[in-house]
Amino acid sequence: MSSFSFEDLTNDEVEAAEALYGGLTDDVRRVLDLTIRTRADAEQVGRARALLREAADLLAADAPEGPAGIHYNAHGRSWNWGNTVVGLRNAFAPPVRLEWSDDGTARSAVHLGAAYEGPPGSVHGGVSALLLDHLMGETASAAHTRVTVTGTLTLRYARPLPLGAVRMEAAVADESDRKITVRATIREDRPGAEPAVEAHGLFIIPRWAQQPETPPGIGSLD
Repeated sequence: MSSFSFEDLTNDEVEAAEALYGGLTDDVRRVLDLTIRTRADAEQVGRARALLREAADLLAADAPEGPAGIHYNAHGRSWNWGNTVVGLRNAFAPPVRLEWSDDGTARSAVHLGAAYEGPPGSVHGGVSALLLDHLMGETASAAHTRVTVTGTLTLRYARPLPLGAVRMEAAVADESDRKITVRATIREDRPGAEPAVEAHGLFIIPRWAQQPETPPGIGSLD
């Protein structure tokens, strides 16, 4: 199971840390994009690498080993900054920001640039699967009111998804005991755009999540 750890921080301190490290991540995300697209010459690349090595040494001075995990404080605030889809401190994360409707439908509009390219000019199919899996898991969790894990995920790639602004949407299609079926789509974010990828997923509420007296990690996840 993921690592959960308590942090003795106030909500104001968490927000200050988000502003600090979120700004750093935005800078790294820009460097990531420019590394792909730059035509700088050898001298410029050499200078850039020296500066990046200096930056890495500064950041490495206090960088614990291991996964980032999920943290929480005494005020009910939690954060998952290393997550590859929504992580505020993960430069690979677009990041995805969710919008919830009253009917439980989850949506997100996000920009996918050069770092997410597969076929020329199009989003990599694995990236679409990654984003939809996360969106569908969030949907199955009913806005974090229950624990779910992915059971199966089926994708239909109907057409290429151009790089740039995209929009995705997910909704619960069926629920039965511990099984939750979710359907989702991702498409170019423009009027009249047809779904580029359609997804169907089965999500499971673990047995231990229905038995609070059983510690996470003990028992079956089926």
